[in-house]
Amino acid sequence: MTTPIELQDVELGALARASTGGAAVVMIHDVWGLSDHTRDLAARLARDGISVLAVDLYRRESEVAIENPGVWMRTLSDPQALADIQAGADALAASGDRVGVVGFCMGGMYALMAAAACTGLAAAVPFYGLLSHRHGILFDEQGLDPEKKPREPLAMAPEVRCPTLAFFGEDDEFVPMDDIRALEAGLAGAPAATEVVVYPGAGHAFMNDTREDAFRPEIAADAWDRMTGFLRAELLG
Repeated sequence: MTTPIELQDVELGALARASTGGAAVVMIHDVWGLSDHTRDLAARLARDGISVLAVDLYRRESEVAIENPGVWMRTLSDPQALADIQAGADALAASGDRVGVVGFCMGGMYALMAAAACTGLAAAVPFYGLLSHRHGILFDEQGLDPEKKPREPLAMAPEVRCPTLAFFGEDDEFVPMDDIRALEAGLAGAPAATEVVVYPGAGHAFMNDTREDAFRPEIAADAWDRMTGFLRAELLG
């Protein structure tokens, strides 16, 4: 029988506590916010023995009306998002947990950046995180606000300071293989152990079981098993 997990609304987002302690992650949602899908992922990971603080990056917004995801993401403050992730990591660590970070899409981008910029993290698992400001959905021909977007994720890769396992789909329309190869090259200079997994036959959001067009059940199951094994090794090992 599956143990039910109830998420508790907290200041930073939603908290899913595992029945055993010792390991926890900050989970970062995609561009659509702290949705039922993200909450389901948090509860599932808690059932697998790892507590989750699903941070709500939009909790300060009076209204969230996303007509164009790219335009929306380009207006977000990366330093503020990283400060929220740091606050989440600090809160989990204060409970005595060893802490990691997991994120999806936009959240995968922030998980990678947090692995370089935040302190106290013992593991990072970015899923199909956006990598470049120079092309794609984050590119703006007028230029990005340097206060909100001071550095692109690829530039931060050599500074990743905790073990990192990153997942991508080979057919991702938002993260081309050239960016993924550039990420691998950057991570090769990082002071922590890293691995990049690329799944043939998968595009963006292959973990999202609410999107029939994107979800790849077998690939998602494999990635989940790899992620949980990695987190247990780094956070409980």
